[in-house]
Amino acid sequence: MTDDRGAGATGHEHGHDHDRTFQPDIEDFAPGEAELKAEAVRALLVEKGVVTADEIRAALEKLDAVEPSLGGRIVARAWTDPAFRARLLANGTEAVTEFVENVPGRHNMIVCTLCSCYPRTVLGLPPDWYKSRSYRSRAVVEPRAVLREFGTEIPGDVTVSVHDSTADIRYMVLPMRPAGTEGWSEERLAGLVTRDALVGVVLPRSADEG
Repeated sequence: MTDDRGAGATGHEHGHDHDRTFQPDIEDFAPGEAELKAEAVRALLVEKGVVTADEIRAALEKLDAVEPSLGGRIVARAWTDPAFRARLLANGTEAVTEFVENVPGRHNMIVCTLCSCYPRTVLGLPPDWYKSRSYRSRAVVEPRAVLREFGTEIPGDVTVSVHDSTADIRYMVLPMRPAGTEGWSEERLAGLVTRDALVGVVLPRSADEG
């Protein structure tokens, strides 16, 4: 984890590429060793009858079908149910996943500097910009500049903290509830919470806030 003073991300020891184009890494190169090994293991499992190709397809289809709206429902419940919010923050893995909470003096954003670890079971497939070298390298050294490119301006007296997801921990942001939403239903509140808000690059806003 790092804050906007620019300290390096914990747990990943590698250089940062400062290419400012949001180009996904996945299309840059031919399949790597890990991808080829994964395909070989998949073929072997099917050949040995451990799983069928249809079971693998169904599992991938289920994963691809996950929508960010699930994350919105989780946040809406946390906004309206103090007991659930406490459980969510006390043990995010048990409740859903690991959450970091935005508060008036701190804004959080998520990155995976090594690859593209992402809470897929809640948000679905990660967007291309999240997997790009530009986002992964720049988020830890100039988070405010990256946020501005998403149209998000964080006041100077608010600390920006960057959390580095890993293969073991997937972070999500619990954003602050927008002003003027008192009395709203969970369903209506959930509609304000986008995928990008749960990653921390934008803020949820009510219609009154524009």
